[in-house]
Amino acid sequence: MTEGNFVDYVKMNVTSGNGGKGSMHLHREKFINKGGPDGGDGGRGGHVIVRGNENLWTLLHLKFKKHIQAGHGEHGSASRSTGADGEDVYIDVPLGTVVKDAETDKVLFEITENGEEKIVVEGGMGGLGNWHFRTSTNQTPRYAQPGIPKQEKDILMELKVLADVGLVGFPNAGKSTLLSVVTSAKPKIADYEFTTLKPNLGIVEYRDFQTFVMADIPGIIEGAAEGRGLGHYFLRHIERNSILLFLIPADAKDIHKQYEILLDELRRYNPEMLDKERVIAISKCDMLDDELKAELKAELDKTLPIDYLFISSVAQQGLTELKDKLWKMLNN
Repeated sequence: MTEGNFVDYVKMNVTSGNGGKGSMHLHREKFINKGGPDGGDGGRGGHVIVRGNENLWTLLHLKFKKHIQAGHGEHGSASRSTGADGEDVYIDVPLGTVVKDAETDKVLFEITENGEEKIVVEGGMGGLGNWHFRTSTNQTPRYAQPGIPKQEKDILMELKVLADVGLVGFPNAGKSTLLSVVTSAKPKIADYEFTTLKPNLGIVEYRDFQTFVMADIPGIIEGAAEGRGLGHYFLRHIERNSILLFLIPADAKDIHKQYEILLDELRRYNPEMLDKERVIAISKCDMLDDELKAELKAELDKTLPIDYLFISSVAQQGLTELKDKLWKMLNN
């Protein structure tokens, strides 16, 4: 999936259908000129329903759909005939989509399961026909209920990527390169910061035809939790990942400090993200000879509080061990 096709934020106006009017009909036929009331009920207006679809990965198909309108309910008619319900409209979204009220920014619901359906605006109920209002003292009521009017709402849809493993790191740490090597994804790769501006997803093939999904999250910078460098747009994609793989280059001045900065940004954005399992991959280790790697390992054994591995995406070093580690963590 190319970066331009990854759409993770959509705003649209949704409108349900009006309820149909109840009928104010009096029964008439040959030899019966003063029949009682027989007006039917109006049909329900159509709902606008958001539905989860596991085959979708982005909100691209909704990018140019700014207005969604459900069908109106039909009016009731004679012989107590109920009007047809208005047609419901379904909006299919990828799993991990959060739907918000655009005016209040309040979260209405989240879609996390395939086939899960949530009504975002309800259609108006149909009005009752005059048949319901007959009484012993008013046997020919000449009134019926109107249908309940439609609802209209502006909504925001935000996609939080659902992936088994999320790559977390500073810009230019080698996340896109790793994804391109262990999956068939083709993210944009260049030797400058913020090459990646949208998440990239790839499927990692493991042994015995087993797979798991890896997400390349755009690079985090210090202050991202306050929104610096589009921090909020990037950090929300990390919330849905089962495992966080911190990628820190071997030539970093202080690997432990970089890890602590990244962890602190996650903590300030959402403390619950610290409950996820974490592992560190020291990338670009092809720049180190055996002696330097031994020295660095001795230092990291004292400072890093979690497991770490040495990898090189370019030289294809340590990738099998990394897959084994991630698969073991996922299945624990």
